[in-house]
This record gives sequence, structure tokens and C-alpha cells, in this order.
Amino acid sequence: MQHEIETVEALRAHLEACGDLRGVVVQGLDLTSLTEALLGVSGAGAALLGCTLEHPAAEHLRASGAVLFPELGDRPYRCYRPRLYSPEELLEGTEEGRPESFWESSRDARIYAHYRGFKEHGPLPVLEALAQRLHDHAIDDAKHDLLQRPPAKRCVAIMGGHAMRRDAPVYLDVVRIAQRLCRAGYFLVSGGGPGAMEATNLGAWLGGEDDDACARAVGLLAGAPSYRDRGWFESAAAVKRAFPNGRESLGIPTWFYGHEPSNLFATHVAKYFSNSLREDGLLAIATHGVIFAPGSAGTIQEVFMDAAQNHYGTFEVVSPMVFLDAGFWRDAKPVAPLLARLSEGRAYASRIFYEDTVDAVVARIRESPPVPYDG
Repeated sequence: MQHEIETVEALRAHLEACGDLRGVVVQGLDLTSLTEALLGVSGAGAALLGCTLEHPAAEHLRASGAVLFPELGDRPYRCYRPRLYSPEELLEGTEEGRPESFWESSRDARIYAHYRGFKEHGPLPVLEALAQRLHDHAIDDAKHDLLQRPPAKRCVAIMGGHAMRRDAPVYLDVVRIAQRLCRAGYFLVSGGGPGAMEATNLGAWLGGEDDDACARAVGLLAGAPSYRDRGWFESAAAVKRAFPNGRESLGIPTWFYGHEPSNLFATHVAKYFSNSLREDGLLAIATHGVIFAPGSAGTIQEVFMDAAQNHYGTFEVVSPMVFLDAGFWRDAKPVAPLLARLSEGRAYASRIFYEDTVDAVVARIRESPPVPYDG
């Protein structure tokens, strides 16, 4: 079995306890402080991905059987990440009081500019394609580690429009739904961007606060209702200062939509280059249900991706699909009739709900746990 090591301290402890590197995979660490220890062990059976090593240690490990994967050139992102992003890491380079500096010099914007530069010139060069795939694999791995870490996580995703304004009533509804589910012990997941995604992560952030906190927080945000408005970042930072004891949640954004900034309320950010991996993976982990707030083409795509997972039992369970604003989903964007025909005779037919209130949506998730897929 492979043993993944994600900190220098963990590798040092492993060397002291085991005296070898067989089966060890080390990703993205600076190991220059361990040169002496590494010179004293065989590299047979080990893989080091994008690690920084002093030359003698690198030569010794390679000669004794280790596989060393190098960094693939100078890029604004690391191919081999041992952990997910944080909002603060993505904001690095942003200057306080100059919101435009996010787009000029933040880590997030620099990676997007790099990505867009390649995207605009046809198929990716081989090394860039490989680097992006390695990065996204590292994100997948770190996301898995987060979700496997105790306590067990009952994941619920909330999907909805990126253009949902902070001053829209439905935004506050999504915040309240996420807050109540967080309090009930669910782990909230969103697409990591603005709009309904931000409302999801904000609600989870406020999971330890009283009911009035949602309205107070949204009131602080309402002066910059869209991510295109000046003050969007600053108002979010003000909410985090006002409510500093935020609870955990996961945001899963993508540089495919890099013109939309990642929101500041997700405590863990699994940001991908590949939107297809991001979309499928987001729905895959939401085994305790997906809530669909009003949205446009992207949200409707996610509706039918989730339906397909339930239809075919892709992950061996059938999970609830709960739609907020019944009229929207039955009339304005009438997915309901097609879902009814698709699900006829299938187990997930009894787990599709259309509701209009915060309480009803929360109750549907709580009262409809996933059930085994039986074909």
C-alpha cells in the first residue's frame, strides 16, 4: 500500500519509525532540511512529486530506486499540491484598499491569466496540459483527504446561479438553508464562486451564530450586490471580521470561469482547471443531497448530471434532489416534467422535491437520507 506524506514533520517521523521509504509518496514538500536523514535510507519504492531536494539527496534517492517527478517549469501554480487552497492564498498579492489589485496581481488572477493565455491559442501544449492535469489530480487527492478526515462528513451541495445578487431575497434564503443544515451536522459544498455559491459558504460560515446573524451579514454585503461591484471583497472581509468563528465548508470553483472570483467564505477551496472534473466531482461527493436554487444553463446542466448519477446509481446510492422555488422549476425553467418522466419507476422518483420555504427545504434533506441503489 502507498503511504501519502504531506508534511515535513510526518516524513521525519516516518523515517525515524520505519527507517525506509518503501511505499511512500511525498508531494510538493521542501525537503532540504532532511538531507542527512534521506542520505541514510534507500529510495526503493518511493515516489517524490515536485519536492525540493538538495542535489546529493536527490542523486542518492534516484540511484537507490526512488522515482522523482520534477516541477514542470515556471508556472504561477504548483502541479503537486499537498493541500487545498484557502481564500487567503488565492488573494495573495491583493492590496488593501485597492480592490482592482485583485485582478492585477492576486494569485488567483495570475493563474487565470496564465490559463486564459493558453486557452486562447488553441490546443494546450503537451507540458501545460500535463501540468494542469497533475494539478487537478493533486486537488482531487487533497479533497479526498479532507472528506475522509474525521468526523465523518455528510455532504450536501447547493447549486444555483452565479448572478444571484446579495440583495435578492433568495440569496438570504440560501444563506439560512446552509446555516441550518450546518447546525444539523451536514457539511456544505458549493461551486465556490459568487451568487448562490457564496450564499452557501456564507451560511455554513455562520453555522455557529444565532438566526439573526444571517440577516446582519447579508446586510453588510448588500452594498456591493454583485461581484462586479466595487466593495465586493471588502464587504465579505467585513463580515468575516464581524463573525470571526466561521465553520468549515468546501468551495469547488474553476479557472474555466476565472472571470468570477472565488468567494471568501469557503474555508477550503478545491479550485480546478478542468470544469468537467469539477462539476462531476462536486455532485459525486454530495451523497446526502443536492439543493437547486434558481439558476440558468449551468445550474440546469447540474440538475441533469445529478439526475444521471441517481438514475444509474453511479455512486451506489440514491440521494435527494430538492428544488427551491417550485414555480421557477415547474414554469420558468420547466425541468420538473422531464425529471418526472425520466425518474418514472426509479427509486429517485420519491426523492425529488419542489419547495418554497427554507424550513421545507431543510426538512426534505433531513428526512430523506440516501438509500442504496437497487437498479
